[in-house]
Amino acid sequence: MQQIDFYMVDAFTDTTFGGNAAAVCPLTEWLPDETLLAMTRQHNQSETAFFITTDSGFELRWFTTQGEINLCGHATLASAHVIFEYLNYPETTIHFETRFVGPLTVTRNGDWLTLDFPASGSEPIEPPQLLLDSLGISEYQEVRLGRTYTVLLANQAQVEAINPDFDLMRQLDQKVCITAPAQTEGYDFVSRFFSPKAALTEDPVTGSTHTMLIPYWAEKLGKTQMLARQVSARGGDIRCQLVGDRVLMSGQATTYLVGKVLLR
Repeated sequence: MQQIDFYMVDAFTDTTFGGNAAAVCPLTEWLPDETLLAMTRQHNQSETAFFITTDSGFELRWFTTQGEINLCGHATLASAHVIFEYLNYPETTIHFETRFVGPLTVTRNGDWLTLDFPASGSEPIEPPQLLLDSLGISEYQEVRLGRTYTVLLANQAQVEAINPDFDLMRQLDQKVCITAPAQTEGYDFVSRFFSPKAALTEDPVTGSTHTMLIPYWAEKLGKTQMLARQVSARGGDIRCQLVGDRVLMSGQATTYLVGKVLLR
């Protein structure tokens, strides 16, 4: 029987049941992909992060119940939280090697962890009618396509009021983000993120989408440092900064569960 440490961490929040939950499993060596996928399906979280220790830092991979993905912000934050809090890591910066996006770092400053990710772009498009129908809207400010469809709405209240038709959205074969200027004092912009084919149709807090939102809002607002709120039911805060072709995303994390996975 093989025993593997297991952590469930709420990322981008300082309270239990807030932010976005991720499962994290440190490994001594890589298990077969089919085993990693089976574990992820058993955990039934939006993502499970797996990492191994290397001479230069850590190798990190992310899985959903559908398979391996190329980037996940909240599970990276959760992994860093585990390394800092439970693995007696002595440094303030963690270096991750990833298969799809190259090196990533996470730096600790007090209770806040800062992800350093590559920025991603987007281009304005004429939206497919199916996208608008799935969101139940006829009016919008702008629609862009990058890592996902991104729909700019007029205000935060509209973002919060959207009730997607996920049966329609699944036909898009694309994930969807909606965003607007913040109306809550102290925040710059808000968003929600829908992944209709995933285990959780609405992701509570989505770091990977902010790699696209941060450059967009930085240009739109004329500022490089911002505070974002993902206004899902759980909700979460992200301190955002654009630095050249990189984005810095800072958040907090809290442990919900510590246990053992027993593989027979």
